[in-house]
Amino acid sequence: MANQSAPFDDLDRKIVAALVANARASFTEIGAAIGLSASAVKRRVDRMRENDVITGFTTTVRPAALGWRTEAYVEVYCDSAAPPRRLAEVVRSYPEITAAMTVTGGADALLHVMARDVEHFEEVLERIRTEPFIRKTISYMVLSHLIAGSAEAGASPSAPPGDLDAMNDR
Repeated sequence: MANQSAPFDDLDRKIVAALVANARASFTEIGAAIGLSASAVKRRVDRMRENDVITGFTTTVRPAALGWRTEAYVEVYCDSAAPPRRLAEVVRSYPEITAAMTVTGGADALLHVMARDVEHFEEVLERIRTEPFIRKTISYMVLSHLIAGSAEAGASPSAPPGDLDAMNDR
């Protein structure tokens, strides 16, 4: 990938917004909505992919549909300065960790963990705590999602944020 600076105009923003709302939309559908031909949309999408503006396409799945009903965020505190690459190696070995990032503040990293139930979460947490460089963890169980259309909630982003009726109809 080139990862170079390229022009990014209002039509590109509209294309990106259309793909965020529905990544399966055809170039024809997007073009009709924003006033471009399908081939012009394709050229722009290809250019944005080459320039790492668009980094991929994904499917959002409601976690409960897969049996993941317990969700938590875990602050991780490491002994000394565990390098981010070492943390990345560790978190990749846990399928329950759906996102992980190094952060500022007291913690060294923040993990987003999905589990079948509280017992499963506790087991995952205990496994994380056995990593040799992890000094302590602090967990925050998710009770509810305040932004119903967020990817973390596993909801489709096509409904406007706050449109709970549309989200509940799915």
